[in-house]
Amino acid sequence: MGWGRFFFLGDVGQQLDLDEMRQGLAVERARLSRERVRNRSAREDVEARFVALERENDELRLYLAAVVRHLLEKRLLVRTELEALLSEIDAEDGASDGGHAGPIA
Repeated sequence: MGWGRFFFLGDVGQQLDLDEMRQGLAVERARLSRERVRNRSAREDVEARFVALERENDELRLYLAAVVRHLLEKRLLVRTELEALLSEIDAEDGASDGGHAGPIA
């Protein structure tokens, strides 16, 4: 491939170079196509896991709301005490941000 082939073989050499380039392009197109399929599949997996996690989070919130309401109705829990405990636990990980990254118990 290159000027040597063209110099010695003329148009035939140039056609051989072009054929090699076409073959190389075909190989590269096939590789890119496989990569696109693999990336699409990985993206779909991530999206499916995200939807499942959202659904699980919604279910956990529902159960937590039910437990807290039940405890409040039975007077086993006082709202002000719960709020104070939530603030205390929220601050344990160093940031009062409405989340908790520390241990549960």
